[in-house]
Amino acid sequence: MKLHYYPETDSIYIELRTVPGAETREVADGVNIDLDAGGNIVGIDIDHASTKLDLATLETTALPLRDSKAA
Repeated sequence: MKLHYYPETDSIYIELRTVPGAETREVADGVNIDLDAGGNIVGIDIDHASTKLDLATLETTALPLRDSKAA
């Protein structure tokens, strides 16, 4: 899973899987999910992220991580 923040558009993309998306569905105003050909969620796009999320903090709880990277 990867989090991508795009300051020029103030959007966050949460990449859940590295497979191509086949369809995008808007589930709320400015929140879209990308689905693969089988209907599985591959990513979540959140527009105007700074007004919807606390971008100052990233916290995880009990994730079974093998690798953790910060850019």
